[in-house]
Amino acid sequence: MQSPSLTNQRHDIRSSGINPNHWYVVARSTEIRTQPLSVTLWNQAIVLFRDSTGKIHALEDRCPHRQVKLSHGRVTGDQLECAYHGWRFGATGECVAVPYLAANQKLPSCKLRHYPVQEQDGFIWLFPGDAALTQQKTLLAVPEWEHLNYIATVSKINCAAHYSYLIENLMDMYHGHLHQDYQAWANPVLENIHEDEERVDAHYQAQSYYRIDKIWSISQLFFPALRRLHPEPLDVSYIYPHWVSTLGEDFKIYCLLCPVNQTATRAYLIHFTSLNAFWRLHKLPITFRRFVKNSLFNSAQKLLDGLVRQDIQMIEEEQQAYLNHPEKRGYELNRALTSVQRLIRNQAKLGQS
Repeated sequence: MQSPSLTNQRHDIRSSGINPNHWYVVARSTEIRTQPLSVTLWNQAIVLFRDSTGKIHALEDRCPHRQVKLSHGRVTGDQLECAYHGWRFGATGECVAVPYLAANQKLPSCKLRHYPVQEQDGFIWLFPGDAALTQQKTLLAVPEWEHLNYIATVSKINCAAHYSYLIENLMDMYHGHLHQDYQAWANPVLENIHEDEERVDAHYQAQSYYRIDKIWSISQLFFPALRRLHPEPLDVSYIYPHWVSTLGEDFKIYCLLCPVNQTATRAYLIHFTSLNAFWRLHKLPITFRRFVKNSLFNSAQKLLDGLVRQDIQMIEEEQQAYLNHPEKRGYELNRALTSVQRLIRNQAKLGQS
């Protein structure tokens, strides 16, 4: 039976906040075109929009005039226009125009908060903390997004649960029993864990159902009968606030997080299938290779979405069970999750300091 201290730590984790002094993913690049987009990152309502050059900007999603959402409005040149009265705001949050302003009136001195934001690897990254610290924190690189040797599939996660449940699910490779036909691995054995102030790395030895080494190998994603178990290392890392996994040399998976509030989490799960084994393909013209990469984009959608649906159901049931009976005590046998909870608590404390 768990000690009281471990039990209390487990339950306290469900009310932990985030450390805002990190880069979070709030949207895919393709989600923001000509219209502004409303997102929420840990109880902060934010509006994203592109200016006339296509550059991304992020402001508080509220008009200081009547407190309505600016995301209901439209982009005019480099400015964001409120749908209610047409007040306009610049990229740094200052009010730059009021259509009915009298000749003897000055513009309101109100200014909205604007957030550091970057567009990289197909996603929009936002820094909700102290803007002076942005240079000290690097974005998590996703080099496979542009690399011609990797085929990507993206599944969007929306779950009614605290983000800690999602991270624990991702770090716990013993739950493959849940996935049955969608399962990519089997027989995991946790061999070692490494942790520091900003990450937890767990190394499992497992068996993979897939081997991408022949031109027809991609068909294994669609025909389960073609899969054969073989040993592969399985590494999972919680690189706060995101997650990365590798299964042998064939698969790389990322989960880019956007905690919404204490009982809601949004994330993007990105599955990459490697084509590195096909050396002849690498000699073909770049335009053809890019065509292959783009044509096979989201080729594993059914598989990935199936995994996500099953995980979300379990995660949301965990959250609801906790809300209904917070006094109930759970049992945890995976040492990696103890490390994950410790990291979440420590980062939450840093975010409050």
